[in-house]
Amino acid sequence: MKILRLIKKRWYVFLTVSIILIFAYRQVIVLPNKKSAGKTYRVSRQNLKEVLSLSGEVAAEEDVILRFQTSGRLAWVGVKEGDYVKKYQVIASLDRRDLKNRLDKYLHDYAKERNDFDEAKKVTYPSGAVSDTIKRILENNQYDLDKTVLDVEYQNLAVEYSNLWSPIEGIVTRVDSPFAGVNITPTQAEFEIVNPKTIYFSLTAEQTDVVNIKEGMKAEIIFDAYPDKKFNGSVSYISFSPKTGESSTVYEVRLKLDDRALKLPLKLQMTGDADFVIREKNNILAVPLIFVKKDKKGGYIMVGKNNLREKVYIKLGEEIDDKVEVVDGIQAGDLIYD
Repeated sequence: MKILRLIKKRWYVFLTVSIILIFAYRQVIVLPNKKSAGKTYRVSRQNLKEVLSLSGEVAAEEDVILRFQTSGRLAWVGVKEGDYVKKYQVIASLDRRDLKNRLDKYLHDYAKERNDFDEAKKVTYPSGAVSDTIKRILENNQYDLDKTVLDVEYQNLAVEYSNLWSPIEGIVTRVDSPFAGVNITPTQAEFEIVNPKTIYFSLTAEQTDVVNIKEGMKAEIIFDAYPDKKFNGSVSYISFSPKTGESSTVYEVRLKLDDRALKLPLKLQMTGDADFVIREKNNILAVPLIFVKKDKKGGYIMVGKNNLREKVYIKLGEEIDDKVEVVDGIQAGDLIYD
């Protein structure tokens, strides 16, 4: 009776306490608090991809720098930057007058030495015996004759090398000495030729990344010059040894470009990015890693059920990017909380 009278007198106190307890229960147990209200996720089936992105630039397999083997007067230049040349086309030549004169001199020396050699062999000796002295004379004549032959061959090569020809077809991209009549050394008259039909996309990969790349693997390429277009490429070459001159251990990877990319007016050293799909899983249940908790029993997720948050243990699969596959424990449509 005393308790009933106390409740009647202090009914407003009990009502206030009851309201506070109900509110606290709903905030802590039934409904997520304001801090975690934004950290919810609706489970769904999805496709996950792990993408490796690497930067690179346009290069060419057939890229040559040509120079004369000897110094001389530049007599003729037959190309300029931007010209397209055929394979074995002559592009420049040195003054050949001095070279031809030297060749004629060596030919005359050879003819004289040949005559002397033949005359020495006609000499007869008593009883058919040849002394050591005579043998040495004949050997020296042979050496002199061989020397003149070598001089003629060497000078003939010099005449041939006075013409500079291209071993590939392509575009002339550099001409260091465009004007005839100047005296040049081999390093002062360089010509660079690039075959645009052999361009590829070259990139470098760290040692931790190159192990995930295989020959024949496809890649999606976006050139900086064409940011709104995507092109396809495939790995055609992976270097076995690292590139020299780099600050870290990196390896070269070459991508063969598709026909769409080859039709572009690409230039050497144009930059871009290539994306490789390293791993891919389709139509799986996956959740962000931040929603997965662990205790001694294993991994679990807080799942909303009947306005309550329930601790559900799950079986996890592969982690891809910032998400993890859930093999068992939840279903598509479940609402989970952080």
